[in-house]
Amino acid sequence: MRGIYTPVTELRRKVYAAVAKMAWECEENEYASRMEQIPYEIIPGEDARYRDSVFKERAILGERLRLAMGLSLYPVDRPSPISKDIEKTAIDEIYYEPELINVIPFACDKCPTKTVEVTANCRGCLAHPCWSVCPKNAISFVDGKSHIDQSKCIKCGRCIEACPYNAIIEYDRPCASACGVKAIGSDEKGRAKIDYSKCVSCGLCMVNCPFGAITDKSQIFQLVHALKGGEEVYGAIAPAFVGQFGPLASPEVVIEAIKSLGIKDVFEVAIGADLGSVEEAHHYVEKVAGGDDKFLGTSCCPSWSVMAKRDFPDLAECISGELTPMVGTARIIKKEHPDAKIVFIGPCAAKKLEAMRRSVRSDVDFVITFEELMGMFAAKNVEFSDFKADGTVEQATTAGRSYPVAGNVAKAIAANIAKTNPEIDVKIDSAMGLAECKKMLMLAKAGKRDGYLLEGMACPGGCIGGAGTLLPLKKAEISVNKFMKAAKEPLGLDSEYLDDLPLMKDIK
Repeated sequence: MRGIYTPVTELRRKVYAAVAKMAWECEENEYASRMEQIPYEIIPGEDARYRDSVFKERAILGERLRLAMGLSLYPVDRPSPISKDIEKTAIDEIYYEPELINVIPFACDKCPTKTVEVTANCRGCLAHPCWSVCPKNAISFVDGKSHIDQSKCIKCGRCIEACPYNAIIEYDRPCASACGVKAIGSDEKGRAKIDYSKCVSCGLCMVNCPFGAITDKSQIFQLVHALKGGEEVYGAIAPAFVGQFGPLASPEVVIEAIKSLGIKDVFEVAIGADLGSVEEAHHYVEKVAGGDDKFLGTSCCPSWSVMAKRDFPDLAECISGELTPMVGTARIIKKEHPDAKIVFIGPCAAKKLEAMRRSVRSDVDFVITFEELMGMFAAKNVEFSDFKADGTVEQATTAGRSYPVAGNVAKAIAANIAKTNPEIDVKIDSAMGLAECKKMLMLAKAGKRDGYLLEGMACPGGCIGGAGTLLPLKKAEISVNKFMKAAKEPLGLDSEYLDDLPLMKDIK
């Protein structure tokens, strides 16, 4: 559904805009009463538009508001205004109360779990190939049509492949099928439930839920509170931003629009990508080509990195410990502006949790997605046609700007190695989607990826498919490719920020 403006998209945008508008326009003693009014403004009248009751629609919207404020869901069996604990959020800095990604229970439609079903396309043919190939005798015939005994079915898919009419389908919850770490289960009522011991906060369940029952927490309110209070805030924007805001929003116009919100200046996170590619190239030459490490796994995707280190602890030391582009860029900004606050603007839900790590918290103060930024623009009635951008964005190289598209991170690192050590043959493997990433790591565990540079991306297409993006993947990739070609220099080794490489060292 990415890139399609659905009612779920509309509601999310309205919530983000309402939260930002409230933060800008209200005094602190007005927040609670204002928050209670918002569901009635977004869903007016008596008639339900999306569900069986307007009261249920407003109740769900109230929970969305709480999460958008950074608050936790409130148990449905306890009496409480939606503004409960709002005083905890009216600060510039807030540590998310666990958990970041949340299922609003009474918004979940209790979709059936994974099953194989016969559809009306079944012709009751004489050959019965579905029956012939079933290894568990789960298929019989009722009124001449195929019927699957779910108690016997092992969901092997052989009947699906054999049916000449495509009459048999495999059905799964959209949220569960999107989760590459199998973190989606069911509660006692059959509603989706997240196993947080498995979840790596990629947010793909949230993107794929057609009922909008899954959502994450936001720092919009805290960011606006800081801006309103006169804090010096600088933006660090991920290279996937190009094209995300429509045809009138050139890179230069987007940066001017962001500055109109009160943000002092905006830096390309591709700067940090450039420096990270140099550090990881050096790591590969010294440790992998040198024979100390089996392989090198890239560091830029937090969901991939967390999954790899958690599920493959024996390989954890092979995953790069270099700073991610977000953190590296934040440090470069704070070098010049030590008292400033940094907001990372990107496509990724998992970056919100990365910024909460103890070693990162002092570098990145706020994280918002492109979708949340769009809500801030809506709250301020920002029109991209009102801006005339002077000059061009020229901070990063082609390689750094290429990072959002799957496969390009490893290519950027390998290009640096080819320039400094042309005698080294860099073997590359890459995967997108956490299920595919796990397969790649299984090969590495078996010794079949020794000497490789491995790139893992949690989202389809790479960062351009992150949970906070607005654009279909193909259009996003075209936009990134155009932005790459506009860079003056090709490689991270050509970056004008190379003197800042010491800032990329992690602080344990």
